[in-house]
Amino acid sequence: MNEQVKSKKRVANYGEVFTSKREVNAMLDLVKQETQRIDSRFLEPACGTGNFLTEILERKLRVVEKRYKRNQIEFEKYSILAVSSIYGIEIQRDNVKECRMKLFGIFDWKYTELYPKTTKNECRNSVKFLFSKNIIHGNALSLQTEDNPPKPITFSEWSLVNGSMIKRRDFTMSLLINSYQSAQMDLFPEPDLFADFDEEEFVPKPTKEYPLQHFLKLGEENDRKLQS
Repeated sequence: MNEQVKSKKRVANYGEVFTSKREVNAMLDLVKQETQRIDSRFLEPACGTGNFLTEILERKLRVVEKRYKRNQIEFEKYSILAVSSIYGIEIQRDNVKECRMKLFGIFDWKYTELYPKTTKNECRNSVKFLFSKNIIHGNALSLQTEDNPPKPITFSEWSLVNGSMIKRRDFTMSLLINSYQSAQMDLFPEPDLFADFDEEEFVPKPTKEYPLQHFLKLGEENDRKLQS
C-alpha cells in the first residue's frame, strides 16, 4: 500500500484516502496568512493521521520560534496557544492515537531542539492534554463521539488571558453549527457560501466554563484522573 492508503478494506468501508503532502501544502497556501497566525483556529473534520494538522502546527511553530525563541517561557506560552488552536475529528481509533502522537512529536522535537537542558515536563503535559481534548474520536456527520454510548462532540475553546492564564469554555459541535447558521441567515437571508460577519455577531453560549488555569498547569487534570 502507498502512503495514502492503509488498506483497501478501509477505503471501501470509510473512504479513507490520506492527502499527500504536496496537496496539503497547496491547499494551505490558499489560506497562508491564517496558518501563520498563532491563535487562528483550524478544524479538520476527518483528520486521519493528521496530514493537514501537522503541517499547520509546523507553520505556527515556525512563527513562534522566530518571535520568541530567545525567551523560553514566552516560547512555551505561545506554543501552547498554537497547539490549543488545532482541532480534529476522526472516526478510526488508531488514526486518532497516531495523529495525537505525530502532533506531540512535532512540538517536542522543536522544544527539545531549542532548550535541550531546560525543557519542562509540565509544558509537555499541557501539550499532551490539549491534544487529548482537541483531537476527538468521533463522527463529524452524526456529531457524536465513538464512545459507548455516544456523546455529543464537544470542543474546548482555549483563550490566553491575564498574561499566562488560560480560560477554557466548552461548546458542543451541534451548538456551534446551529449558532453559525442562525447568525448567517439573520444577516444573509439568501444562501451565500462566501458570506462573512464579525465575531460579535456569532456568540454561542458555552455548555461549561472552567476557572482560569496557568498554561503550564493544564496537564494536572490528567494527573488527577490517573491518581483517582
